[in-house]
Amino acid sequence: MVNGSLFHWKLINKSALANVCHVGASMCSLLNTLHALTSEEDLYRGEEEIKDQSKEELESLIQVTDSASVIEGVDILTYSEKEWRGHTAKSTLVRKGYALLAQRFGSLRRVRGDNYCALRATLFQVLCQCEALPAWIQEDDITQNEEEVVRSWRFPMKFCDAEKRSNTIEQLKHCLKHFKNTLQEATQTSGSEERQQVCGRVFQGGEEEYALLEALKFLMLHVAMELYTHMQNGAEVPVFCWLLFARDTSETPFTFFANHLSRVGFTGGLEQVEMFLLGYTLQRTIQVYRLYKVDTEEFVTYYPDDHKEDWPIVCLVTEDDRHYNVPTASAGHQSSNSE
Repeated sequence: MVNGSLFHWKLINKSALANVCHVGASMCSLLNTLHALTSEEDLYRGEEEIKDQSKEELESLIQVTDSASVIEGVDILTYSEKEWRGHTAKSTLVRKGYALLAQRFGSLRRVRGDNYCALRATLFQVLCQCEALPAWIQEDDITQNEEEVVRSWRFPMKFCDAEKRSNTIEQLKHCLKHFKNTLQEATQTSGSEERQQVCGRVFQGGEEEYALLEALKFLMLHVAMELYTHMQNGAEVPVFCWLLFARDTSETPFTFFANHLSRVGFTGGLEQVEMFLLGYTLQRTIQVYRLYKVDTEEFVTYYPDDHKEDWPIVCLVTEDDRHYNVPTASAGHQSSNSE
């Protein structure tokens, strides 16, 4: 269960938040979202799993494959009726969510449901929509402070040979260079159709895809370290930072990496508070349709929710806050789906 041991609310009281942030709609929305998690099932792992080093043996299960990790779109309502044909309360709820989703989108692209799922689905959308090279793109340099943190970086099996895996810094530089080159390739296409072709080539479960996902994890660490430094210096930071670093397992960037980020793709996926970090890293507002919350204010959640007006929006859909798929607009939905 997600309880006090995860977020340790005792470390963050309302007065502390008021001293470091402007209390407004954005903060209230974030706190409501994360507070709801204290009474829901932890869909990734609990503290026990973090301490259980035997879980690291699951690393050997991550293999490079040659099949598409984001498949072609299927009709949303057809998919809903096929996958949720039962008469349980959950089935009825999710079908209702899909019916509302179908008012805006026509198709659903299913994403491989491993522990990279949130990263993969989000990055797929970013590449599909990338018309200009973003200003935040990082060169393939890694600072000395970052080197100290990432020396224990793990890569998927068969991602690179043993010699390259032993040289973590050089391998990460390779991933970052590949990340930038892929973004450049996407921006140099003539339009949406060609960008889709680039994505179709990249997201095949091979080394090219895993290099992008590992680079994205590093960029998240880079942003986390910057935000943590701002916190230490008393500067204003997004509210989620105080929650991210409130956990006993994530009090510093080093422990955040060791106990959380390094395990993404292996023994766990992104937790809700880390979805905010992902959005800040990519400077995208991640709009998620949470189908099982269709009758609540959390049916559509934004990560983060304080840049909806000035950052591009990418849309995902989830049935359980664990696995994410990509909704796409069919020809009949193009006008209503435009941002």
